[in-house]
Formats: sequence, structure tokens, C-alpha cells
Amino acid sequence: MTKKTKKTAARSMRARNMTFCTLAGRDGGTLGVKTERGILDVAKASRLFRIKAPADIHAVIEGADCAPLVKLAGKALDDKRGRSVLIPESRAAFGPAVPRPEKIICVGLNYRQHAQETGNPIPPVPVLFNKYNNSLLGHRGRIPLPTKVSTKFDYEVELVLVMGRKARDVPEEKALSYVFGYANGNDFSARDLMRASSQLMLGKTCDGFAPLGPYVVTADQIADPQNLKIATYVNGEQRQNSNTADMIFSCAQIVSYCSRHMTLLPGDIIYTGTPQGVILGYPPEKQVWLKPGDKVVTEVEKCGVLEVTLV
Repeated sequence: MTKKTKKTAARSMRARNMTFCTLAGRDGGTLGVKTERGILDVAKASRLFRIKAPADIHAVIEGADCAPLVKLAGKALDDKRGRSVLIPESRAAFGPAVPRPEKIICVGLNYRQHAQETGNPIPPVPVLFNKYNNSLLGHRGRIPLPTKVSTKFDYEVELVLVMGRKARDVPEEKALSYVFGYANGNDFSARDLMRASSQLMLGKTCDGFAPLGPYVVTADQIADPQNLKIATYVNGEQRQNSNTADMIFSCAQIVSYCSRHMTLLPGDIIYTGTPQGVILGYPPEKQVWLKPGDKVVTEVEKCGVLEVTLV
């Protein structure tokens, strides 16, 4: 949140030019707002300054008045007591940025070079699959690898769309107006479980296999989601380095396509696919799969850095 934003609190306002997170805690966590001096703990600030405000990010996504959040941020930055409700990012405990989506939709093979590296043809329509809420994980979280049933663990950095409006059969040219914001995600995968049957589900839905965050950036801050740098690092070594311009199906096309088949609701999230550089794309003799102790860091331009440790 910029100084300009915090000084222009309106009587009633929707979320604009704001960056949100979920702070880990009871009942799925509480709302956090990124400021220039740290993360505003909204629940604590609300009690301290006696200003009622949205309790979690789902309320914001669903259209809650954000004027109180602007007012709280302003007070926290200007009042001596503000230190007690501003958390340095390095000390914050993050939950999944969107903790309770009704739907987690994922798009496979959506980068041209990724399709090529895995030996697959360019798909004629978006390839959709899903994850479940048990797979959600926050920034600096730990993924418990299911080593009794799998050995081939892989990373997949992805731009994630967070839906902000109910969408059913929306045209492509209007589709992005239904998006609340964008986030950094890792479509973590167990490649051997993916190929255990004709369905991908087992290899995609283990606990912690959908890291998301740390932040949700409101859509007005990203003018063109088809021009964002995207990368992955494993133990400090860069593995993926691309741009969302390489997507086969754009964010607008994905939203429109999904909405033709199902109703998208506020808070639904869509993982939009991963670029080249996954372990699966390496020659077999060079495939060194992830293991306990590895640290995986994904980056999506303007959406922050998402770090997880494998255990």
C-alpha cells in the first residue's frame, strides 16, 4: 500500500492498489496488508484502533468495504502504537494466500517450450485438472513428501489467478475484469503418481502440493499478465526462467474457457501452467528428483517470492 493510497480513504471502496496476505493462525488465518513498513496485522490493528475491518481475504475478495483497511494502515504508519501491529516480512508466519477456495483449477501444458521439452503436442484447448484444499500451503511452509508411495518429486512455478466475481460463460474480451488479483504458485507434482493411472489426480493432490503466496496482488497493479517474468530456484540454483508471454492460452482465454463449463466464484483460484525447466523435461540420465531437505523458491514478477522446504 502506497502513501498516496493510505491518505485517500474514501467513504466506501473496493480493493485497489493493495497487496494482501493471510497470516497463519486459527480458523484458517487472518488478513494481512502489505505496507512500506511491514505487514499490517488487520485483526490486531482493528482491536487497537477500534475500527471494524474485513477479517480475512475472502471477505475482501467478495467485495467488503476496504476503506477501514486504508484507515488502519494510515494509523499504523502514523501512530506511535503502530509498531505493535506491523510485522516485518521476515518475521511473518504466512498461511496460504487464499485459504478457502471452492475450486482449485490447474492448466497443464500451457507453455510452448514446456510442451516441447516433455514431448507433447500443443493442446488445441486448455488441459484442465484440479487440486484440493488439503494441498494448499503458505510461504516458508514445509511439504511433507509422501516417500512411501512416490520418489519423483518436481517443481512447477505458476502465475495464479484469483477470481473476484461470479463468472459464467464470459467472453474472452471481458474475462480479466472478473479477476480479483494475481499470486505466485507452485504446482508441486509427484511424477510417478501422475503416471500410475490415466488420471493425474494422485500426483497433484498430496498434502502441501499447492504452495500459494505470500501475497495476492490486486489486478489493477498488473497491467499485462502476459508479460511477467517467472522463475524457480532449487537450493539456490536456477531451474526455470521464462515469461508468461510463452503461454499457449492467455489468462483471459483460460478464464473464459473455464467459465463455459462451470461457474467460477469469488475466491476460486486458477494455476495457469508452468514453463520449461521442470525435472520431467530433463533427459532421463539427468533427472535428479527433489528430496527431503531441498529448498524450492519460485518467483513471479510483481507477485513476490514463494519459498518451501521439503521434509
